[in-house]
Amino acid sequence: MTTTFLQPHDRVLLTGDSVTDWGRDRDDPTSLGHGYAAIVAALAGARRPDLDLTFLNRGVGGDTSAMLRARWERDALALAPTVVSVLIGINDTWRRYDAGSPTATDAYEDHLRAILDATRDRLGARLVLVEPFLVPVDAAQHAWREDLDPRIGVVRRLAAEHAAEHRAVLVPADGLFAAAAVRTGPAHWVSDGVHPTPAGFGLLAEAWLDAVGIPGR
Repeated sequence: MTTTFLQPHDRVLLTGDSVTDWGRDRDDPTSLGHGYAAIVAALAGARRPDLDLTFLNRGVGGDTSAMLRARWERDALALAPTVVSVLIGINDTWRRYDAGSPTATDAYEDHLRAILDATRDRLGARLVLVEPFLVPVDAAQHAWREDLDPRIGVVRRLAAEHAAEHRAVLVPADGLFAAAAVRTGPAHWVSDGVHPTPAGFGLLAEAWLDAVGIPGR
């Protein structure tokens, strides 16, 4: 019943791009949107009411790693969370193919590392690192893998670096969605290769909860 990662009264921040944002009300700082962040909060509260967790969503649609880094002080550190969940990277890849604006893997790592180091050094917060993911729905998106796969490698490596003494966990979302798509085809889980369907958000939320030690019954 106990979790080795979450602690009573934790203040959990989920942030990243549109996959986290997903309809949150910018005028309501408690709004969780309608995606996996809201599902995570609902199921965590139902399964472990004794933990008395607080959840915050600061995802912003369209964000790249550089954009997330630029707002980190205001939208993360200033909120003083004790747990920080980050899902970022698909827009770094997407902008290369739709706008001709690439982000080198080294630059992506620099942005993400700066975010995580500031969180550790300023707050001592525990980290949940979610892999950016892609479930190709057309032939063109298969080419994105050469750009995205190294970013996923960065997330895995940083999760390992921060994992000592239960300070970080990894949500292996890319492999999870790939395996799910094999069973049913991609359209059940993602609408356009990137943005989850309701079922996809449920899949991601369950994986997030498993990673932090609040699995389903």
